[in-house]
Amino acid sequence: MAYNWSVLLLTTALILLVLLVNCEESFVKPSYETDVACRFCRRHVSTCCGGAISNYFRSSQFESIFSNRNSLEVDTHEVGFWDYQSFITASADYQPYGFGTTYRKLLGMKELAAFLAHVATKTSCGSKVATKEPFTCGLCYNKEMNSSSYYCDEQYKSTYPCTTGVAYYGRGALPIYWNYNYGEAGSALKVDLLNHPEYIEQNATLAFKVAIWRWMTPVKKHQPSAHDVFIGHWKPTKNDTLAKRVPGFGTTMNVLYGDLVCGQDDNEFMNNIISHYLYYLDLMGVGQEEAGPHELLSCSQQVSFNPSSSSSLNG
Repeated sequence: MAYNWSVLLLTTALILLVLLVNCEESFVKPSYETDVACRFCRRHVSTCCGGAISNYFRSSQFESIFSNRNSLEVDTHEVGFWDYQSFITASADYQPYGFGTTYRKLLGMKELAAFLAHVATKTSCGSKVATKEPFTCGLCYNKEMNSSSYYCDEQYKSTYPCTTGVAYYGRGALPIYWNYNYGEAGSALKVDLLNHPEYIEQNATLAFKVAIWRWMTPVKKHQPSAHDVFIGHWKPTKNDTLAKRVPGFGTTMNVLYGDLVCGQDDNEFMNNIISHYLYYLDLMGVGQEEAGPHELLSCSQQVSFNPSSSSSLNG
């Protein structure tokens, strides 16, 4: 019996040592929902899947990235709506699952720059602000302006029925559209967004949470999330390789926007997102050289995961 206990203790110690080393050297690949190694590291080792974004992303950096969000030159946006603390509070729910905290600090900073690049381009009022720096005009809006559509898809009337008189136009830091997206996000966050989508434009923390939920959640089952493809947790299939989909920043655009942006050679919107990402890497002290080669940044040649005619895309 004593021998068996010794063997068990030695085996356990070796497993723990392997996990510790793997976490430090970025070999453990945590999953958003179920990965055991990620849960272990979340309890014991901050470098694997833990820590806090606020440890490396400061209020001053947030203010620099979004320095024009409250510009008085823009008449129709929400001055004072977005703030650093709302983002930190929102991100806390997803940090244990690897949002900005997967593997080591460097990858966490890169993921945050990637996420904020998408946020900035989707909420920018850059064309309306007379500034020499167009990459600092994100978070100008918290909702789609002048929408005349209700974005109600009756195909989902049994699962996410549209509420009479309610419009499901784009809202949030990474805007979601359509009743089914509001329904899914509401279920995940335990907020009645199907009946009250306006909650998103009334609460900055919720608006950030919905954006992070979209980043961390696959559009469809058996597909990767933007988080998965960025951190390298996703392993492309043979069909993915043929479709020129590879892990990296470029494929986050494929996940979020599909053929609305990708597979169209070089285009202005895609290049604008890439430019924001590179700028934020520099601003956060990471450096553009950490972004990798152009083929990982671009999705210009990629086939869409979900054709726009049948997708659940944001926009």
